[in-house]
Parts: sequence; structure tokens; C-alpha cells
Amino acid sequence: MAAPVAGAQDGVTTRELLHFLHIFLFVFWLGPDVATWIWSRKAVDAGTPPEMQAVSRQMMVRVEMISRASMSLMLTVGGLLSHYIGMEHPWWQMAGIVLLGPVWLLLTLVGFFRDGTAFGTTAVRLETALRWVVIAAVPLSVIWSTLSGRLDVAPYVGAKLLLFAAVLLCWQLLRTGVPRSRLYPATVWVGLLAAALLGVMKPGVPQADGLQVGQKEAPHMAGLPSLQVQAD
Repeated sequence: MAAPVAGAQDGVTTRELLHFLHIFLFVFWLGPDVATWIWSRKAVDAGTPPEMQAVSRQMMVRVEMISRASMSLMLTVGGLLSHYIGMEHPWWQMAGIVLLGPVWLLLTLVGFFRDGTAFGTTAVRLETALRWVVIAAVPLSVIWSTLSGRLDVAPYVGAKLLLFAAVLLCWQLLRTGVPRSRLYPATVWVGLLAAALLGVMKPGVPQADGLQVGQKEAPHMAGLPSLQVQAD
């Protein structure tokens, strides 16, 4: 008879919580994004009654807000999670990772709930500028991390970051005009699914005794509870 799993009573670890949040944000980014596109089709369909078009536009904005909020937190959660797979971050980069999500989310919420006010307009402009900064900064960060060897423990993370930047760029282009932007939503969905697949497959991760190196050797992982089943 198998003995109880060691660490099973220790509760949820920080890594497990971040992993859950990462999946949660993915689901609430992709799902509402598809719904937003569906509502946008109704909003611009000439055969849709005017009243339904108005409702569709309202629903599109509200549902899109869920995707935008999830997107704003993705880099922070992903960056913190990368710490637990063996990637080291300089203090200034970690500070940026921690602050990015809350600041981005705050600007998104203010722009949504204070729409039509000067405060809301300013928040929208700042959030738009922040998006362009992220689009430019992420590829530069990947290049630096690759050249410095920081991605050696998890090369797939660099690919996921590049996909994030590409998806964010498509989002920006999508906002320029819904009627001629059918390619952009499909690109966003494919990019998100590809990033999710990379997170599952983890290509290029060094292996050691059947475990990922980041799981076994990273110094900051020491002391975290591990699950070990012992048979009688």
C-alpha cells in the first residue's frame, strides 16, 4: 500500500499558485477575445438591426475588457513564474516585472471605468504608449537574455515572449479598424495557442535525472516541498 504523498499537507506553493494564475490568465484572454470578435461581426453587419448593433458594440467593449485585463497581468505572472524554473533576474528587471502588471492593469481599468473623462482619456493614451514600449522592449530583452545565456535553462521562454510581443502588435493593429482586420484575430489566437503549447512541451529544456534542470538545480528552489511517493 502506498504511503501518503510527502508535502501533500503543505498547501499550495508559490510556484503552483503562479502556474494556476498563468493558466487562468490564458483562458480569460483567449476566450473573451474570441467572444469580442464574434460581437464585433454583429456590430458591423449591415443586416443586423440598429438596436442589435448598439448592443453588440456595448458587449464587445465589455467582453474585451476581460481580455485586456488578463493580458496586462500576463508578463508579470509569467516573469515571476520563470524565476521558479531557474531563470535569474537582475533586481532592476525583477522590479520592472513586479510593477508592470499592476500599473498596466490600473491604466486599463481607469481607461474603461472613466471613459469619456479627461482622466480616462489620459489613462488610455498612457496604456497605449505602454503597449508600444512593451512591443519594442520584449524582443530586445529576449536578445539580451539569449546572448547572456540567461535563457539556457528554458529556451522556450524566449519564444513565448516573442509570441507575446507579436500578439500584442496584432492587437494594436486590430484597433485601427475592425472591418478589415480578420487576419489579426486569427493571428492572435494562433499565437496564444502556440505559446500555450510551448509552455506544455518546453522544447530545449535541459534534462537531468528525468527532471528539468530548473526544477532540480535552481538555488531559489531549495526548500520548496516536493512530491515523493514511497511504496511499502
